[in-house]
Amino acid sequence: MSLENKIAKALLEVGAVALKPNDQFIWASGIKSPIYCDNRITMSSPAIRKVIALGLAQAIEENFPETEAVAGTATAGIPHAAWVSDVLELPMLYVRSKAKEHGRGNQIEGKIVAGQKVVVIEDLISTGGSSLVAVEALQKEGFEVLGVVSIFTYGLPKAEQTFKEACIKFVSLTNYDTLTNAAFEAGTIREEDLPMLSKWHNDLKEGLLK
Repeated sequence: MSLENKIAKALLEVGAVALKPNDQFIWASGIKSPIYCDNRITMSSPAIRKVIALGLAQAIEENFPETEAVAGTATAGIPHAAWVSDVLELPMLYVRSKAKEHGRGNQIEGKIVAGQKVVVIEDLISTGGSSLVAVEALQKEGFEVLGVVSIFTYGLPKAEQTFKEACIKFVSLTNYDTLTNAAFEAGTIREEDLPMLSKWHNDLKEGLLK
C-alpha cells in the first residue's frame, strides 16, 4: 500500500475526514462542500498520529534531507511538528499567524537560529496562504525554509501557484482524489457518489464555487 493510501485510510478510520455527498458542510468561506477535514481529531488516536508522524518524517527525509529543525503552524500543525521532531530528533518551533500583542511580541516560539534549515509542518493545504505566512515569518528571522510538508491537500491550482511564486516546494502525504477512492473502497461512499464528488472538486479547482 502506498503512503498516500495508508494516510487516507488512517484519516477516514479515525474520523478526521468526513464525506457527506448528500448533506454538505458549509465552510467558513460559505462554500458548500461534501468533505470536511479536521486533522485535530488525529491527536486523540495514538496509533493514527504515529502513522502520520512517521509519514511526515519520511517525507522530510526523502524531500528535504538537509533539514535541521521543524516548525509547526499554529495551531493544528503544532502537535504534529512535536511528534515529527521526536522521530527525527530535531529541534522544534511553532509559528503564529501573527505576532503576539503582549510580552515579547513573538510570532515564532522556540530558539531562533539564523541560517538554520527548517521545514514547515502543516495539517492541511487549501490555497497555501497560511503556510506562506509561516514561511515568510521564518525567513524574516533568518531561517532557510526548505519547504512545507502537510498531511492533506485539496490539490488546488491556487496552492501550486502560491508556492511556485514563493519558490517553496511543498509535499502532502495524501490528497482529495486518493481520499475519495479510499472512502469508496471502504464503503463510506457509494459508486454513484463519485461523479458528484469529482465534479465538485473540479469546480473548486476552477474557482467556480462561491
